[in-house]
This record gives sequence, structure tokens and C-alpha cells, in this order.
Amino acid sequence: MSNLPGVFTTSKKDGTIYYRSSITINNKHISLGSFDSPKPANKAYQEAYEIFQSDRSIEDYDYALHISFKKYVSLINFRDNGIYFKTPIYLQKKFFIYYLSTDFHLLFDVDDLFYYSTRSIMKRGNHLFVADYGMQVNILSRYGIREYAVCGRDYYFANGDNRDLRYGNIIIKNKYHGVSHSVRNGKDIFTAKIHINGNFIVGRYDSEEEAAIAFNKAVDILRKNGFKKGFPENYPENLSASKYAAIYSKLKISDKIIKLKPEA
Repeated sequence: MSNLPGVFTTSKKDGTIYYRSSITINNKHISLGSFDSPKPANKAYQEAYEIFQSDRSIEDYDYALHISFKKYVSLINFRDNGIYFKTPIYLQKKFFIYYLSTDFHLLFDVDDLFYYSTRSIMKRGNHLFVADYGMQVNILSRYGIREYAVCGRDYYFANGDNRDLRYGNIIIKNKYHGVSHSVRNGKDIFTAKIHINGNFIVGRYDSEEEAAIAFNKAVDILRKNGFKKGFPENYPENLSASKYAAIYSKLKISDKIIKLKPEA
């Protein structure tokens, strides 16, 4: 153990020495990180202690600090709300903020608190993921939004803020792959399209479930015709197998799809 407050000496499997910093506040022991030398580890301890003695806000974070930004958020939340999370969450009255950086954060309903307090969000380009049972899961999938869905076409944000992921702010327009909705002469029309070297219209239908099943039927036809493409499939909700089969059998599919053959 180092003689500096909050610093503990330890070693890696190969024998390399490094230093861990931690602090105990309100009977809660909190790890602050690992460091190559004892002085930065002690600095992190001092910074954590100072946070609990001050009125620092999350916006006051300085990258010159030895404490990481995510740890800083966790400490500020613990100070203000009395609950410690390992992930960078700050609680509000009816929602919480998840900070990925000083200039990028997300809003979530409290219903999602347990999920995100145990999973770290990762950002790659415009895509946001969590590691869930060894897999990278797009966080939009929790709302029923498909991996291939397009913002503005298949779903949109009611207040225009794509960082506000509270359930009431996410409006799903098209739940199924290859299905789009339009209104003609006051009537809802659901069009199924499939992409094979260009878009082909499968047909137009009275409900989105029919259009979704028509897309599946078109996929089955194309596979029988010799197409090897890995088409996605739709899974209409609340339909029994017999009801699905009845709709499937009666749906008409464009002759262009039925006659389409792979290029030699």
C-alpha cells in the first residue's frame, strides 16, 4: 500500500506495478481508476474528495482532471442524489441523463434505469450500442426500431431531438421491413417494396400487417425462383399461425415479382 491517501499499490500478472485510487464516502467504497504512478492516483483521490465538498456541476468538468469524465458524472450524481451508479448517469425527477462525453448525452425514462445502470453505451458514428450477453445491441431496438429503419421515414422524434430517447418522444411510423404508409383520398395505404437491384413494388394493401406478410410472401417467391440474397423477414404482432396463414394465402403479389429470375 502507498503512503499517499487513497492510493493502493498492486501488480499485474506479469509483475508490473501499478496504483489504484479509491475513496470511501457515506459508507460507499468507490474505485477511481488505475494509474502508472502514485501521484496521479492521489490527485484523483483529492479531486473526488473535493467534489463532495463543493457545488461543482457536470458542466464544470475539466479534462485536466485525473478522474475520468464518466467517473466524475457518477460522483456528482452520488453527491446530489445519494445513489451511486457505475455508469455515467445523473438522475432527474422523472428521467435520467446518460453522459457519453461533455458534449453528448442522452435522455431516458426512469423505466430504463436498471438496464443502463448495468450496461455501458458505446457510440460508433451515429449508432449507439450496449454490450448485452456478449453481443452489441443497438439501443433503438428496445423501442421496436429495426436495425435498417430510417429516421424520418420509419420513425421520428416528436420534439425533434434525437438524443431524447424517452418513450413518449419516439414515434414509430413503419414497424415492418419494406413497408411504408401513405394516405390517398383520406384512405390509409400500406405499400410493400423489396429491393433486388432496384426497388420492386410487391403490392399495396389495407393494413401494415398485410403489407408485412406480403413482403414475406415475396421473399418466399424470390427464393423459390433462385435468388440467394439474405432477405429480412417480418414478424407481425398478435397474429396466430392460422390467421397469418389465412392472410398469406389470399394476398396478391405483383406479377413482376412472381416472374423475376436471377440474372445468369
